[in-house]
Amino acid sequence: MSRIRSDSIGGYVESLQARGVYTFTRNQAAESASGSQSAIKLALARLAAKKRIVRIRRDFYVIVPIEYASKGILPPDWFIDQLMEFLGKPYYVGLLSAAAIYGSSIQQPQEYQVIVPDFMRPINTRNLRIRFFKRSRMAGSPNRKVKSSTGSIRVSDPAVTAIDLVGYARQIGGYETVIPPINELCKMLNPDILIEAAKHEQNLAFIQRLGHILDWLGEHNLSGQLARWLSTKEPAWIALDPSNKKSGSARDSKWRVIVNTELHNEP
Repeated sequence: MSRIRSDSIGGYVESLQARGVYTFTRNQAAESASGSQSAIKLALARLAAKKRIVRIRRDFYVIVPIEYASKGILPPDWFIDQLMEFLGKPYYVGLLSAAAIYGSSIQQPQEYQVIVPDFMRPINTRNLRIRFFKRSRMAGSPNRKVKSSTGSIRVSDPAVTAIDLVGYARQIGGYETVIPPINELCKMLNPDILIEAAKHEQNLAFIQRLGHILDWLGEHNLSGQLARWLSTKEPAWIALDPSNKKSGSARDSKWRVIVNTELHNEP
């Protein structure tokens, strides 16, 4: 961000917004506006009290234009890329938030879901919740840049999104929550794309469960080649729902999945 000189923090914020910039750090404000450190801190606090700006984490601020004043915050895709750059963290928008970006209208998440390589506390402020999901080996997961209102954001590819939805199903509402968006994502997939994403997944159980779900959805074109690829890995038997008992449950030998829960595809 190029430096803007201003006599006040308010003027600095107005100058940023006039250029279509909606984020800044405390250090950037201090460098670009007149006043002592204590005066800068007080001016920022006053703007925050007026709901003109919101401190998201540490000294990272988001400007709230008048059209978003009633909500008190901008949509996360306006600033998530800048926030993660400020925090020095690789990321991609994933799970239900990624599915929504790809057009899923079935499940609009109440929180913005972001995948990161290590633990991060959620962000909760003014009608905003950003929840971070740890994925220690996310570096190779296929993702893409998607245009946003202020630039671009990183979003998991549709195939990775489907795999992640299965892998984190218990944390985001269960299979009844993730199966409808997976069903919609299938329209964007082909076997080659799905296998390429599977190659980057370290946990074969995620692929096994997804394969079983694809067959259950009738997506045999997608599941056929995936099953052949998975068979070369000789996966262990796993439960469809790790939290349920396994005894007496049916077994899907194609995916080596113990079917110990019922599936539903209802929005």
